[in-house]
Amino acid sequence: MNKKCTLCPRKCGVDRDEALGVCQVSSTVKVARAALHFWEEPCISGENGSGAVFFSGCPLHCVFCQNEEISHGKVGKEITTEELANIYLHLQKQGANNINLVTGTHYIPEIVESVNHAREQGLSIPIIYNTSGYETVESLKLLEGVVNVYLPDFKYWDEALASQYSHAKDYPDVVKSAIVEMVRQVGEPEFNEEGFIQSGVIVRQLLLPGHTRDSKAILKYLHETFENRIYVSLMSQYTPMPHIAEKYPELNRRVTKREYEAVVGYALDLGIENAFIQDRKVAKESFIPKFGNEIL
Repeated sequence: MNKKCTLCPRKCGVDRDEALGVCQVSSTVKVARAALHFWEEPCISGENGSGAVFFSGCPLHCVFCQNEEISHGKVGKEITTEELANIYLHLQKQGANNINLVTGTHYIPEIVESVNHAREQGLSIPIIYNTSGYETVESLKLLEGVVNVYLPDFKYWDEALASQYSHAKDYPDVVKSAIVEMVRQVGEPEFNEEGFIQSGVIVRQLLLPGHTRDSKAILKYLHETFENRIYVSLMSQYTPMPHIAEKYPELNRRVTKREYEAVVGYALDLGIENAFIQDRKVAKESFIPKFGNEIL
C-alpha cells in the first residue's frame, strides 16, 4: 500500500506513519481544541455557537498566522477516529448549530470515517469544512456527500503575494479549482427557518493591510464566476502578531477603516448581494482562541 501523502497541494510524499509531513503532524488525528465557537458568520454561530473542532497542523503556514501554535502542530491531543466522532456527538448535544471542521486537509480520510460513524450514531447537524482554500480537487472529492457547507478562504490573487506570505505560488490557481469543485458538490446556499446555513459555499476574503487591490481582484473573479451562487465574507479582522514586525514590517498594522470601506464599496459596485460584512472591532487578540484546552 502506498503511504506517501498527497492529500494537500504540497504533495510532500511523506509516509506520515513514520515522519511528519509539511503539515507538521503525523497520520494520527491531533485536535487542538473542540468547543462551541461564537465568532463565525451569524448563519454559522448564532447564539448557540458552532461546534468547532480545530485540527493541529496546516499545509499552508502563512507568515501572518494567528494560530501558529496549532498550525505547526505544537499543541493538541492525539485521538482515534471513534473519539473524534464522539466529539461531534457531544457538541451536538451541547446545542451546536453545526460541526465546524477547521483546517482538516491532512486528515480528510479520518474526517470521512468519523463523520460517517457519527451519523450512524445520530449526528444530524450540518458538517462545515473550514479551510484555507489550499485543497486538491482529488482530496475534495473524498468529501462529497460528507460535507454540507464549504467555508474556504481566498487569500491571494497575486502569485507573488502567495509566494511571499505562504510560500505557495500556485495558491491562486489551486483555490479557484477548489471552489469550483465545492460549488459543484453542494450547490447554492440553503438556510433553515432559523437562518442557519444547511448547505452551500461561503468564501472568506481576509483583507491584508496595503492590499485592497488584491482583495478587489478576488471579489471581481468570484462575482463574475459564481454570481450569487455563493456567499462572500469580507473580513477586516487581520491582527498583526508579535513575530511579524521584523521580517514583514508592511504587515505590522491593522487594516484601516478606509481600506475596508473601499473593499466593501467595491463589492457593492460589482453587484454582490450575498455578503457578510465584519465589524472592525473584532480585530483584537481576544478573538483568537486559546488552544490546548477544552478537548472533549
